[in-house]
Amino acid sequence: MNEQQPTEKQSKKMKPNISPDGKPSKKGPKFSIYWIYGGILILLLSYYALFNPGVPECISINSLTFKTEMLAKGDVQKMDWVDNSTRKLVRVYIKPDSLYRPFYQEKFKKAILNPKEQATKGNPLFEFTVKDWKGFEDELNKFYTENKNISEVSKDPKTEGEWYGPASSFIFTILLVVGFWVLMMRKMGGGGPGGGGGPGGIFNIGKSKAQLFEKGTRVNINFGDVAGLDEAKVEVMEIVDFLKNPKKYTALGGKIPKGALLVGPPGTGKTLLAKAMAGEAQVPFFSMSGSDFVEMFVGVGASRVRDLFKQAREKAPCIIFIDEIDAIGRARGKNVMMSNDERENTLNQLLVEMDGFAGDVGIIILAATNRPDVLDNALLRPGRFDRQITIDKPDVKGREAIFKVHLVPIKVSETLDVHKLAEQTPGFAGADIANICNEAALIAARKDKAAVDMSDFQDAIDRVIGGLEKKNKIIAPYEKEIIAYHEAGHAVCGWFLEHAYPLLKVSIVPRGTAALGYAQYTPKEQYLYNTDQLMDQICMTLGGRAAEEIFFGKISTGASNDLQQISKIAYSMVTVYGMNEKVGNVSFYDPTQENTFTKPFSEETGKIIDEEVRKIIEQAYIRTKKLLTEKRTEVENLAKALLDKEVLHQSDVEKLIGKRPFEEKKILDSEEAEVNDGQSANDKHHAESELKNTPTVTPSETEEAPTTEA
Repeated sequence: MNEQQPTEKQSKKMKPNISPDGKPSKKGPKFSIYWIYGGILILLLSYYALFNPGVPECISINSLTFKTEMLAKGDVQKMDWVDNSTRKLVRVYIKPDSLYRPFYQEKFKKAILNPKEQATKGNPLFEFTVKDWKGFEDELNKFYTENKNISEVSKDPKTEGEWYGPASSFIFTILLVVGFWVLMMRKMGGGGPGGGGGPGGIFNIGKSKAQLFEKGTRVNINFGDVAGLDEAKVEVMEIVDFLKNPKKYTALGGKIPKGALLVGPPGTGKTLLAKAMAGEAQVPFFSMSGSDFVEMFVGVGASRVRDLFKQAREKAPCIIFIDEIDAIGRARGKNVMMSNDERENTLNQLLVEMDGFAGDVGIIILAATNRPDVLDNALLRPGRFDRQITIDKPDVKGREAIFKVHLVPIKVSETLDVHKLAEQTPGFAGADIANICNEAALIAARKDKAAVDMSDFQDAIDRVIGGLEKKNKIIAPYEKEIIAYHEAGHAVCGWFLEHAYPLLKVSIVPRGTAALGYAQYTPKEQYLYNTDQLMDQICMTLGGRAAEEIFFGKISTGASNDLQQISKIAYSMVTVYGMNEKVGNVSFYDPTQENTFTKPFSEETGKIIDEEVRKIIEQAYIRTKKLLTEKRTEVENLAKALLDKEVLHQSDVEKLIGKRPFEEKKILDSEEAEVNDGQSANDKHHAESELKNTPTVTPSETEEAPTTEA
């Protein structure tokens, strides 16, 4: 017997769901959260259609009943004359005290709502239709004329649309609420039917905010754009090379470093180096800030750390860069009053992810901070941040290289001396140099120049150091004279003190918010200072106040910044560097700032420190006054020239008071050293030809030569 074969359509219905692995799938029709939204909307519309909320439930009567049974008895409180688009209605409000009459009791037998409650709420109870308002008004006037004992009832004209008028506004409101809810549900983390919830949390609050640079992504910055950081570039390039050629290192038994911490002052190029690393590395690069982990919700930081490392494991080998890691990596338990459990939980999760029970292969953590002293020790131990790459402010060679990078897009003059610019900007970081180049270009454009020359860069340096020039600032003549002698005192002290910095320029043009004048020097690039050098610096700084006292017999408030500087130097000599015999070789410097509320010395020692600091400053002040008294003529010459020209460069100072004596001494010492070296070489090798072929070593090759002209 032939069995009837199912049709193709029936076979499709009968065919079970087969998963890719060949097993029957348990998946049925997908449930959508929008079904619930649709059901809620249908219920609300049904309720509105059935009960029509907002429209009062009234009992229909006719106009004759209204006049004879209600108006004539004095039961009517007021009327609503409702002008509907299809009919004209009169809604009647009855006094609550009249509801107990048998007439109303009979009418209310079939009423759905409680009439007394409706009357108390101020709702109408009866309604009837009229043909036109003019005819109905005439009927009422005639009724009132015939029944003079009945007082007129107030009427309130109203306009009312069709039922779908208020219904449409109601539906629009519902749709707006539902639309907002759908948008919110879509933004929630995945997982669960309809996307309602999941590991990400509401609004992706627990998701990582890291910016991902894929392998093929081109970043405009590379190692060629990073100048003055040669040692740091070598360290970072080694990490990039490790990721590109791991066998080169693993063949010798080496392991890939877990992480590297970029440490340095602000503006030195830590983030720029990380950007260059992203541009050079041919691996995925995750970049985010330490503050991106912090949120107002509890547990979000740890969740974002987990999500970040989850994404990194999927993209391994890769690099994770966390900028300003001190936002989450501060030491735990140092200060109970300032503790933050949420931040510590985030740090704990980061520590576990970096070197937990299951180590991650191929994930390198790169972080940057300018506050390494506040970081937790567990974060800095080997196995987490294996390397600390220190990025200091660049030296003169580094600054020259940075200038060359930032001068590429700028049209500069052929006479521009980049080396001299580098010498005149000691202590400047890469960001400061970039700012100077930009300011110089703006100044040249303001002067309608075809190219940026040395004078524009000088003005830019002055603006960065001292602030905006204010030539229009009104200064009294006697104040200007005090400022001139003050700055001349600084200049003369710096000129005739051996260990003071060489003078570059002195000016009495007001700058910034408080600077009425300033003397600019060219500090030496050195890392160690002895007592004589620090004392000369204090004397040079006190030169302005000493000049005021010598020439005017009074002192002014213009030396406030000078006093701050010398106080800092003097206290450092006594409490940090151990340069005082009475206090001894003791340092009270606390780099970790653990003892914030307690002093590391007794009250008696504190008194001794104050006395010794005052003694150092007093000795320096006496020495400064003695020097300026001896050089009184030089100070007067400089002050008069400043009052005349307002700005004096080093060459101008040389013409007025002669060359700096210590510069001539250095030249003589260097020439004598060269001769002695040549004679010793001649005696040792007995070869005069070798002496002739030996290159002469000038001061500019061994140390930074002082600037001769600005």
